[in-house]
Amino acid sequence: MKQKMNEIEKNFHQVAEIIAGANALVIAAGAGMGIDSGLPDFRGKDGFWNAYPALAKAQIQFPNVANPRAFEDDPGLAWGFYGHRLALYRTAVPHAGFEILRQWSASMPLGCWIYTSNMDGHFQKTGFAESSINECHGSIHHLQCTSECQSGVWRLAGG
Repeated sequence: MKQKMNEIEKNFHQVAEIIAGANALVIAAGAGMGIDSGLPDFRGKDGFWNAYPALAKAQIQFPNVANPRAFEDDPGLAWGFYGHRLALYRTAVPHAGFEILRQWSASMPLGCWIYTSNMDGHFQKTGFAESSINECHGSIHHLQCTSECQSGVWRLAGG
């Protein structure tokens, strides 16, 4: 066991040396990044159902309510779910790992780029430049038409 721990520690030191010598940083982050900030993992069966017990009771799966069609089929449910998630994301505080990544990125001569499936806005809250963040699923902090009305998105007030 001690030998395994020494090997892990050695690997951490090697990774730290590589990062320290890098000219740029690319961060790829998914749902697991938000868990330590108290946000549910929507792909995991327990995280989602614990956060939204009413949907669990109604046996409504996350993809069936978190999509544009839900706003047409059941606007009250869709807006309620969206509003609850928005409030949860706005009040959640990014965990220390975000700040560690921001500090590392600040030392990179060529900058930092982020590709994330997270919609929570924690990279922005931590101080990463908006232009360096690619949110592949969009952001809960923006609205857009559910049909072909106009291109673009609108930032929500208060966020």
